[in-house]
Order: sequence, then structure tokens, then C-alpha cells
Amino acid sequence: MSAAAEVAALLGPRARTDVPLGPLTTYRVGGAAAVAVEVADPDELAAVARAVHATGVPTLVVGKGSNLLVADAGFDGLAVLLGAGFAELTLTGTVARAGAAVSLPVLARRTAAAGLTGLEWAVGVPGSVGGAVRMNAGGHGSDTASTLQRVRVVDLATGEDVEVPASALDLGYRRSALTSTQVVVWAEFALAAGDAATAEAEVRDIVRWRREHQPGGQNAGSVFTNPPGDSAGRLVEAAGAKGLRVGSAEVSPKHANFIQADAGGRADDVFALMVEVRRRVAAHAGVVLHPETHLVGFPPLPEAEA
Repeated sequence: MSAAAEVAALLGPRARTDVPLGPLTTYRVGGAAAVAVEVADPDELAAVARAVHATGVPTLVVGKGSNLLVADAGFDGLAVLLGAGFAELTLTGTVARAGAAVSLPVLARRTAAAGLTGLEWAVGVPGSVGGAVRMNAGGHGSDTASTLQRVRVVDLATGEDVEVPASALDLGYRRSALTSTQVVVWAEFALAAGDAATAEAEVRDIVRWRREHQPGGQNAGSVFTNPPGDSAGRLVEAAGAKGLRVGSAEVSPKHANFIQADAGGRADDVFALMVEVRRRVAAHAGVVLHPETHLVGFPPLPEAEA
């Protein structure tokens, strides 16, 4: 019996098999998870942790799916979906505690309306708090690390449930020390008292800027991280890859660091386009781009020679 089948048996009726993951991502393409479970609240994580520990099944926390691409062949493991119990948001003085499933735009708007500043940038990122902590999401000159104070994390592989300061997460540019089995339960942000009208105006400005400069539709935002001192989008455009198409995937004509997936398209086409864009940039500029997108079920990106 496979690890996925074993974990499904242990989880019982709460587990679902062969669950399509594409519709749970902003690319809207990709394969299915062998097993998926929706965890209603943090208390249920303990049962899932016991099943994961007993079987060693690979795990994937899906979140809002805004930075995720799953291969068409799917994920032969357990996908963990966070329910309403992870979507609580409380404001106490200048501290915001947000559950892992709280959307970043909601967090930005709620804190701005309360006259709290420091998270306005988050209105332009269609992800969740848990994903923001895991990858130190950011934009418009700021990031998660700039206000993150403390997090609660449950490790599905060990059952460990701890609260840790942000300094323990080794947060850097689009990275953290969190592993694939560690689930963020909530995060606390230390904000500054400000003027609600000013903060809400900044939120509106960011939304307007994003609409003017970035494409909508089926994409996952920035595909590659920016190399030091440069822009991935500029490098892709300079290499002649803006508008490049592979099958059902296209480099956005509006912003070269976005890849658009056609409705009903293939995740494998998106991956193949990433590989080709990376190859062209390395050949043209001598820079090897690194993916910001979390890739699941794909082979390692081939070496790109700078």
C-alpha cells in the first residue's frame, strides 16, 4: 500500500482521493492530489500530524494557491487545505493576529481601515498569510518580515506545536526556514498607529498601480525572483521572450515576469515555458533566473549556463 493510500485509511471519511488541485490555484491548471484533507481548525491538525508521522506521506499545504504550479501528472501525497478556523483576524492595539488562511488583501484593507500602517503593500498580493510567511512575500518596497513579530507553527511530521519569534524563521528575499511539513497557524504583525484615510488612500493607489502595470487572468504573479540589482521582467524582455508562447502558456505581453495559462491549458506547458525563458535569459545576459513559483511534481529545472 502506498503512503497516500495509508494516510487516506488513517484519516477515514475526512480524506478525499484524487482531488484536482488546478482549480485551487490561480493558474487554474495542473493535476490532482492523491489525497486531500480540509482541516477545520488548528485542533484538527494534531490528527493529521499523527497520520503524516505514521505514514511519512509527502505533504503540500495549498493555501490560496497563488504561488503554486502542480504538474499535470499530479501530486502523489497529501494536500492539506485550511478551513474557516484559520481565517480569524483580530486587532489589539497596534498588533494584528491573522490566521494562516486570511487573505492578504483582506489583511491590508482591515488594518488600513483601523488606522494601522505597515501592511498596505499586501493588498496587491492575492495570497494568504501562511503563504506570505513561508515565502516572505512582499512588494512596493516592503515585505512580510518588516512587520512580522511572532508565528504559531505545527509540524505535521513530528506533531510539534510551537510559537516562535519571526527572528527564528531566517526570513530573506522570498524565502524562510519553514519546511514543507510545517503549517503556519497564525501570525502576529506589529504595526504602527497612523491615519486611516491616508492608509486607505495608499491601498487604493497600490490597487490602481497593479491594474495598470500587471496582467489579470490565470497567472501566479512574478515567475522569477529579481536578481541582485536588476529586474527579472527587464531581463526576460531584453532576451526577446516577452510574448513567447509554448503550447497553452504565454509570457504576458503586459509584464514579462508573468506567465499566463490558457483556460483548459496544461501546467506542463507553463513549466516548459519557464525552462525556455530561463535558458534565453542565461544565453543573452549571463544571468540564471530562479523561480519564485513553488513547483510541485516537476523534475528539477535544468541547469542554465550563465
